[in-house]
Amino acid sequence: MAKLLVKLQRYFRRKPVRFFTLLALYLAAGSLVFLHSGFAGEPTVTGSQRAPGASEGPGLPYLGVMQLSRGFKAAATMPERGRRHGPWFKSTSKELAERGKAGDYGSSRSRALRGRSGREKEEDRARYIGCYVDNTRRRTLRGVSFFDYKKMTVFRCQDNCAERGYLYAGLEFGAECYCGHKVQAPNASESECNMACKGERSNTCGGVNRLSIYRLELAQESARRYGSAIFRGCFRRPDNVSIALPVSQLMLNMSVDKCVDFCTEKEYPLSALAGTACHCGFPTTLFTLHEREDEQLCAQKCAGEEFESCGTAEYLLVYQTQVQDNRCMDRRFLPTRAKQLVALASFPGAGNTWARHLIELATGFYTGSYYFDGSLYNKGFKGERDHWRSGRTICIKTHESGQKEIESFDSAILLIRNPYKALMAEFNRKYGGHIGFASHAHWKGKEWPEFVANYAPWWATHTLDWLRYGKKVLVVHFEDLKRDLFVQLQRMVGLLGITACQDRLLCVEGQKDGNFKRSGLRKLEYDPYTPEMRKMISGYIKTVDTALKLRNLSGVPDDYYPR
Repeated sequence: MAKLLVKLQRYFRRKPVRFFTLLALYLAAGSLVFLHSGFAGEPTVTGSQRAPGASEGPGLPYLGVMQLSRGFKAAATMPERGRRHGPWFKSTSKELAERGKAGDYGSSRSRALRGRSGREKEEDRARYIGCYVDNTRRRTLRGVSFFDYKKMTVFRCQDNCAERGYLYAGLEFGAECYCGHKVQAPNASESECNMACKGERSNTCGGVNRLSIYRLELAQESARRYGSAIFRGCFRRPDNVSIALPVSQLMLNMSVDKCVDFCTEKEYPLSALAGTACHCGFPTTLFTLHEREDEQLCAQKCAGEEFESCGTAEYLLVYQTQVQDNRCMDRRFLPTRAKQLVALASFPGAGNTWARHLIELATGFYTGSYYFDGSLYNKGFKGERDHWRSGRTICIKTHESGQKEIESFDSAILLIRNPYKALMAEFNRKYGGHIGFASHAHWKGKEWPEFVANYAPWWATHTLDWLRYGKKVLVVHFEDLKRDLFVQLQRMVGLLGITACQDRLLCVEGQKDGNFKRSGLRKLEYDPYTPEMRKMISGYIKTVDTALKLRNLSGVPDDYYPR
């Protein structure tokens, strides 16, 4: 060893330039390693294949299982440009330019300092109140929540909570947004809120089980008037009202706003007006909200607002507040590997994503997918990245219709939708995203006729193939699921081998829309189907109707005809 060192010493004495070159390269490499350790690490991918990029779309099955740990830092992303903010929340071009110049790198301390300076500029619209502890079993903010693991920003979270009239917006784990009317947890150290926002690394979005909470100053008086409280109808007073609706308050100057405000303050999702009494509670087997009465039975004027009805002692006028019913919001992977693979099969545009949302809420388990859709994963469908044969999910989304693919599953829920609606929904998704819309140019151009010509036959063959090759197929019509969600969801959960808790199913009814309901504000002003298209599609409807009836199943719903 000594001889080797002596030789190296003599060599570098003769050629000092090479020595200094190697030394410089060594120091540069060490510096790069040090800088890289300060950046975000990549999630670990188990398996030989990496996940396809979101831009690749759901064309092929994903063959690797990606496990995300709350220990790694988020990958660096550039600040999002051109964000859409609500009307209460507008940034000047100067502020946007300053945010664009903000660096993406540095320690969590410097990021927190940048976040604080940004908060000071935003005092007029949202005031930062601190870092708070959160608990997955009992949330600090108990209103609505949504996730975006790629594009979450402070502004986006605040905007969504403000639009719904909430007083507080909280961000956690860099990508999760929670809304609420009350903060119900102790403070935590500011250093524990140390995770950068996924879509805006210059700001902090909480930490692991830690919330960065903002009080929405301008949302208080403008949006918090409960115009967004959902009217559920007129219902007969339950037999034991003190058990069915456990919290009540006498209000001599009753109005809808006062009762809704009271129940929201008490953190209940239902507000029931009974003349001068306000009751609060949850939908339960004692008060299911399934048997609506004639609204005239509740048409007694409010003492505090003559143009509103406040119900009577016997007939309650019920509103759904903005408090989220958390009895059905917990979800996890199956504790043991599933012995059977259950397909959630549908033609594209038939409501598969909505059905997955309902099944996850009803069972408490994640659903999987035959494909990989990054946008769905980012919105909270965490089973999306599992291989479809992993056995960790309760059922598997698929649009496949070949014999080999169908026979890979042990049983299936086959979701069928009116082809006229399904084709338009899939066309909108293809050209506008999951909740977007195709442009007018797409509808009027060559894309729409070509789409109908290619996809309409597939609508029929998809159903026929599953009826022919499927081993144990439960047929559910999308229209029936919308019309009678409780009964149809019971059937679906039964096939999955889960005992349905009725209170949980009632909770699902109140959360049924989820984050993937396309707004009805941009409906086409004309019928895009030509007479030739209608004639072709009507023939496919008759074929499917006949196939269903030959298997002693009910045919297609009546509203498929006439067209």
